[in-house]
Amino acid sequence: MSAKIALITGGFTGEIEISLKSAAFVEQKLQTSRFDVYKIILTPESWYHVDDAGIKHEVNRNDFTLSLKDGLVKFDLAFIMIHGSPGEDGRLQGYLDMIGLKYTSCDTLTSALTMNKAYTKSLLQGIDGLYLAPSVCLSPATRAVSEINVKNELKLPYFVKPNGGGSSIGMTKVKQLDELSSAIDRALGTENAGKQVLVEEFVSGREFSVGIYNSKAGLKVLPATEVITTREFFDFEAKYIPGLTKEITPADLTNEQQGRVEQLVKEVYIRLNCKGLVRIDFFLERETDKFYFIEINTIPGQTETSFIPQQVRAAGLQETDFYTELIEQALVE
Repeated sequence: MSAKIALITGGFTGEIEISLKSAAFVEQKLQTSRFDVYKIILTPESWYHVDDAGIKHEVNRNDFTLSLKDGLVKFDLAFIMIHGSPGEDGRLQGYLDMIGLKYTSCDTLTSALTMNKAYTKSLLQGIDGLYLAPSVCLSPATRAVSEINVKNELKLPYFVKPNGGGSSIGMTKVKQLDELSSAIDRALGTENAGKQVLVEEFVSGREFSVGIYNSKAGLKVLPATEVITTREFFDFEAKYIPGLTKEITPADLTNEQQGRVEQLVKEVYIRLNCKGLVRIDFFLERETDKFYFIEINTIPGQTETSFIPQQVRAAGLQETDFYTELIEQALVE
């Protein structure tokens, strides 16, 4: 009997359109006899599935089942494909834990912690060879004092970003002190990203993104992608507007650099108690050859041109086989 998979997408943030595109790609690759895939869309107003006839069916939120004309659908696994809240911040995972439904992503605690950039950096302190840009985290209540700390403790330029956001939404590169206040306002005003702001020193270097997942044979690191953008930094527009960014997979790294980043990725994955597939981003500082941690993404994008599908293909794998392995591993964990 085919396993019944709830491919959960949608979301509560500005990343909803990217989530829908990622889910469409995954759904296409999972059209095999091994799985019965039902796309479930979550919005603040409704959780629903649309059948082949175009009829909308609400999910029973008591047990996450679907009542269709052919009978009641009880799922074996949730394949989470929501970028941002509630799929990436632990809220959905907490619900799934309570009803006893397995899922493909990191658990509730890891998802919640890694959505908080300041907490994540605190947990990663002490990993040999991993560097963290100096930073200050502020909230509306501490803003006045924290702005003084930023000016006293950090060197320009700064990256100012929501502490709990994704896709670089609400992020600003600050080159002059008189730009700081408006950048903080922008970050604080980002929808569903929490009410904290992280201000970091800018690291000048090459940018890389690396996928890692728990395979049947243990942790497997995918080939790195180098990101080269014509923008000031890899912002939302650079990520999703064609032509603004060049992505090189596999990245041009020396054998020593490749071995070093693979070890760092594994260390981060283990330290944060990750599960399934995650993507970790780094800067390689030009002057020092040091790898600086940027962030971790526990629900990486899965469109045709996203980093992870690029890396899967560069590793010599087929996307269908890759997603199948993610599902099989989640079912036995």
